[in-house]
Amino acid sequence: MNTATVLSFTTPALLGQLAQLSADQLDELDFGVIGFDADTNVCRYNRTESEAAGLTAPRVLGQPLFTNVAPCLNNFLVGQRFEDAEDGNTALDDTIDYVLTLRMRPIKVKLRLLAEPGSAVRYVLVQRRL
Repeated sequence: MNTATVLSFTTPALLGQLAQLSADQLDELDFGVIGFDADTNVCRYNRTESEAAGLTAPRVLGQPLFTNVAPCLNNFLVGQRFEDAEDGNTALDDTIDYVLTLRMRPIKVKLRLLAEPGSAVRYVLVQRRL
């Protein structure tokens, strides 16, 4: 059984499981994965997201998520939730309906926002198939 059949966008306690996956295993997932560090620089980026967004991993990795990669996420619905979780030293696992608009025609998606105190990587997951 491969990673894609075991993990889904809605898998409980997904952040810890994502942290254990190799880049190749992340590429098997059928939803977009964007992982970023404490400085908001993208450090994990899977093939599903790359193909859907039209942005290659070399272009995205190491870049600030909320300013260079996806400024359309730099708002109270997404970026602020990560800041609030960090400031409050609380876990974040929220799923929201969203419309992506940058570099593409508007597309409805579900975003899952994942963060835990002490975790080196926070995640924005993108499910395009609704």
